[in-house]
Amino acid sequence: MERLENLKLQIAVIVIAEIVMLLVMYLVGFQETVKPLALFMVFNIVVVIWILYSLQKEKENRDIDISRILGKDAKDAFVFGQIGIITYDDNFVVTWVNEFMMQRELKLVGKKVTSWIPDLHVLLNGESDSIVGAYEDQTYEVTHKENGHVLYVRDITEITALRKLQKDEEVVIGLIHLDNYMDISQYEDETKMALINTNLRQAVVEWAKGYGMLIRRLRSDRFLVVLDKAIYEKILEDKFSILNKIRNNADEIDVAITLSMSFAGGTSDYQELDTMVNDLLELALSRGGDQVAVKRYGENVRYFGGNSEAKEKRSRVRVRVMAQAIRETIEDSERVFIVGHRLMDFDCMGSALGMSRIVQAYGRKCYIVSKSGGIEEQLNDALHTFNEALGARHQFISDMEACKMADAQDLVIAVDHHNPDQCGAPDILRQQKRKIVIDHHRRSENFIDDPLLVYVETGASSVSELITELLPYQTNKVHLSEEEATIMYLGILIDTNRFKARTGSRTFEAVAQLKKLGVDSIKAENLLKENFEEFEERAQIMKYAKRFHEHIVIACVSDNRILNRTMLSKVADNLLNIKGVDASFVLARTDEKNVAISARSSGSINVQIIMEAMQGGGHFSAAALQRESDDIASVNAELEATIEAYLTRKDEENESNSVK
Repeated sequence: MERLENLKLQIAVIVIAEIVMLLVMYLVGFQETVKPLALFMVFNIVVVIWILYSLQKEKENRDIDISRILGKDAKDAFVFGQIGIITYDDNFVVTWVNEFMMQRELKLVGKKVTSWIPDLHVLLNGESDSIVGAYEDQTYEVTHKENGHVLYVRDITEITALRKLQKDEEVVIGLIHLDNYMDISQYEDETKMALINTNLRQAVVEWAKGYGMLIRRLRSDRFLVVLDKAIYEKILEDKFSILNKIRNNADEIDVAITLSMSFAGGTSDYQELDTMVNDLLELALSRGGDQVAVKRYGENVRYFGGNSEAKEKRSRVRVRVMAQAIRETIEDSERVFIVGHRLMDFDCMGSALGMSRIVQAYGRKCYIVSKSGGIEEQLNDALHTFNEALGARHQFISDMEACKMADAQDLVIAVDHHNPDQCGAPDILRQQKRKIVIDHHRRSENFIDDPLLVYVETGASSVSELITELLPYQTNKVHLSEEEATIMYLGILIDTNRFKARTGSRTFEAVAQLKKLGVDSIKAENLLKENFEEFEERAQIMKYAKRFHEHIVIACVSDNRILNRTMLSKVADNLLNIKGVDASFVLARTDEKNVAISARSSGSINVQIIMEAMQGGGHFSAAALQRESDDIASVNAELEATIEAYLTRKDEENESNSVK
């Protein structure tokens, strides 16, 4: 092959030299001699071209029969299996192709292999054993023969088309839920309900049919939809514009109804899809509604929407039912262990104290597992102040002590958290099978395994509010002391940022009930006062605050000082009081190995989504993160990138979801 190419080059040089020589002879006066020489040269060129053409054809036809290489049986096998073969030299120039390649008019002989499919260099360099590439309208799978100069080719155009068709027609199941529809329908008149059904329910049906989904009503506030993956990809691209449409339509007719949806796919097991789609809808609802939870089998949950604060949706009936269910579970237990999250705060301890008194009202032994996960400094001071009163009415133990005394019939009640990774007593939580979860945070995918009861209300200001609401529905009288009521009151006060955020009418009703039990608001405020050193430290931290975008402030404490999470949340709350600031983020080390972020929002920015993207969590307007890291600068850079991504996505959703 190489010799033939060299021969062509040499002949070309000789012909050019002869032409130059004849031209020079003509110019110097040998015109008569030049004419016969020129005719002879033309004849020679024709002969040489014919010879070269013959050599080229001989080269192309050389070893054309694969049987000479592999034998007749192997040749027949390759023909039957529609396998192409390409051989090439050390310069990656094709030296021979079999009939399979010729039938497709792939004229590759004498050309570089990569001139056919550029990605073939991956095979030639040994980076991969096979590749899939496209040429014109065909798709080929090419495999490299190890330690050889041979490529095997399969035409997988039809298989690829079938795979794409199968993927596009993969079944996806969805549930559509109108949040708060059932509660509103109990009190509104027929005229208002007709407006609701026309503007909200019918809008959902038209949206689903517009995409070609099969939609069936399961009950007055819920629909089942069946679609394929192609339709699913379209609604993903549309960013679920129906969320904003329903929210805007509801605002126009003055009703507090939003839309929650879930979609599950990625498996042909319909029972698995049914379980997935119901769990996803529960996730969306427990996170406050007005959002979509989607998941493919084996992958993580993705959320869309959630751009509005969770509204107060729980009914008195639900509170009574939960109170009864919790009572019955307690009565079926001999001992009850109440666990909170790591570094317990006022709401966590207040709800634990309230739950402890409910358990004791039914004559069951109760233990608050608080000596393992840590306690915030201000709460610790308050417990020290109330030590005598609380010590006489409650038993505080460690995680190890709880594990030693617990048996299979004992109950664990997890308050103010639902993620087992955040538990302050992980061993007893993992050991016991009988568990109850009471929380007010938006639900994350990582949830305590197999609880008997789940009472998660994202519309509540705090768990102390939820526990206070349970008190009147207990069949036995629950006696709360002034100290217990005060700590529960402080839990509500802090979690609402002194009633500025996540505060509904039920919050004030709970506070009024605690006030009747003897809460001294002045004493409570004194427990929250900081000393001069803390005030000075807070002022120094605020010096790190820098504006990030127009309405966001980030304070990254970049020196090596160690701060507690309470101080971070205080600074974040203070920064939010600055005019024009809609969200604040404070980063600092909590110890030598961990970095924490406290995030706050006035309501226009969902800090929970931002923190969740960094593996944290919380509420729409108050969230946090704690991560093991020795580089606070990298955490800050990740935070900035996450905020940028959130703002970009929010702008895109606002643009695509705008009602036309």
